Amino acid sequence: MKQSWFKTTIASVALIAACGGAWAEKANDTLRVGFTKELENVDSFFNSSREGVVLQRAIWDGLIYRDPITNEYSGNLATAWEWIDDVTLEFKLREGVTFHNGEAFNADDVVYTVNFVSKEENGVKTQRNVNWMKSAEKIDDYTVRIHLKEAFPAAVEFLSGPVSMYPNEYYAEVGPSGMGLNPVGTGPYKVVSVVPGQHFVLQKNDGYHDSPKGKASITNVDIRTIPDVNTQMAELFSGSLDLIWQVPADQAEKLAQMDQFTVSNESTMRVGYLSMDAAGRSGDTPFTDVRVRRAVNHAINRQELVDALLKGKSKVVWTPCFPSQFGCVQDTATEYEYNPEKAKALLAEAGYPDGFTTEFYAYRNREYAEAILSYLNAVGIKADFKYLQYSALRELNMTGDVPLAFLTWGSFSINDASAMVSQFFKHGSLDDARDDQVLADLTIADSATDDATRIEHYGKAIARITDQAYWAPMFSYNTNYVSTKEVEYTPTADEVLRFTTMTWN
Repeated sequence: MKQSWFKTTIASVALIAACGGAWAEKANDTLRVGFTKELENVDSFFNSSREGVVLQRAIWDGLIYRDPITNEYSGNLATAWEWIDDVTLEFKLREGVTFHNGEAFNADDVVYTVNFVSKEENGVKTQRNVNWMKSAEKIDDYTVRIHLKEAFPAAVEFLSGPVSMYPNEYYAEVGPSGMGLNPVGTGPYKVVSVVPGQHFVLQKNDGYHDSPKGKASITNVDIRTIPDVNTQMAELFSGSLDLIWQVPADQAEKLAQMDQFTVSNESTMRVGYLSMDAAGRSGDTPFTDVRVRRAVNHAINRQELVDALLKGKSKVVWTPCFPSQFGCVQDTATEYEYNPEKAKALLAEAGYPDGFTTEFYAYRNREYAEAILSYLNAVGIKADFKYLQYSALRELNMTGDVPLAFLTWGSFSINDASAMVSQFFKHGSLDDARDDQVLADLTIADSATDDATRIEHYGKAIARITDQAYWAPMFSYNTNYVSTKEVEYTPTADEVLRFTTMTWN
């Protein structure tokens, strides 16, 4: 922990106290939470940030629920489901469920939601979450069928995660922009107010149905976007916040030594990686040469990054997916030892004996990005560093204007390799490799109903991706959660803040 941070934090506490900062008390039954990243749109289909996932799970429900501890599936808005054939799922829906605005939930809502989000022209941000669905069909008021474009055995997993059900009448009226400003779901919390990107106030849904999520205990959740972590911690000290998360390891370690806070560390499914423009989408770039991409992989000391910066439950990762995900085959991946001399030799062989300069983008963990840059600089790769908001960088990625970037992906907490490797390597807008061989293997893996076939072809795709060094996978993330002693919360390994499981001590 740097002494300068501690002094800055104490000074900030004094300033807040002098200004009469509001002290959070459990007597008010309001949990005050700090978010770091700005959420561009609360509509869960039109953002791809972790903060969006957190709000999605609080405000909306899906047809299915996966227990984050046991990974067992149970019904949520559906009470039962069955495969009619390889491309048809039939659901029996829960009766008596009401949306926050009073609309009754039934098959019409499922049909409208699925038919809207599955159409590419409607612009869902993460197409991979929805583009496997063809349409939905109403059988009766509480029976519905979802038709798939082709066999997709991960359908149940996706339906337990990012595919929420919306009120058909309301959504048809207000659309994504209206839903973002005044969200309406069936979830355990309803939205009281939204100041886009800045402030979100939730209130317990007293009429919440008998969901495996469980009913909320805390009445109000007040969330503010505070981009500076030092400011977040100052407000935690002053009593203006009850809970912050994604706290850097060194600061979490310091806070853990203080009696007034509870610090928890938990692994996540998030993977940090370097993406390189192998296809040349951004123009004439050195990263179209496999030798350059392999040089980048050899230049990075992954274990040192984990040990010095991430700490906690983070691990070195060699695959373009999280190891626990079904199909994330580990033994076909190429592992690149940390060897800066080999990296320099590969660069010289590729025609860059003195290295080169490139644009380098990042959107989070500036300290990590700067450490990665130091490794690249050591082998001759100099960078014009551009640190952007996530939404801005994502748009640049989608248009192919990024030669090199430090990025992360949490797979929407979907425990299937298709949620990551297929998201980025099937010739979509975020695919900087455009490898037809990878595409062919992933197409088979995503649609095969036989587990062995899926594993075989995910393994082949991962072997090709890592051999060609399209990415430099580096590490898995962990998350540090810091709260006052008044808050009781046990985090889960899927990186989802669950307000329903939080209580007051």
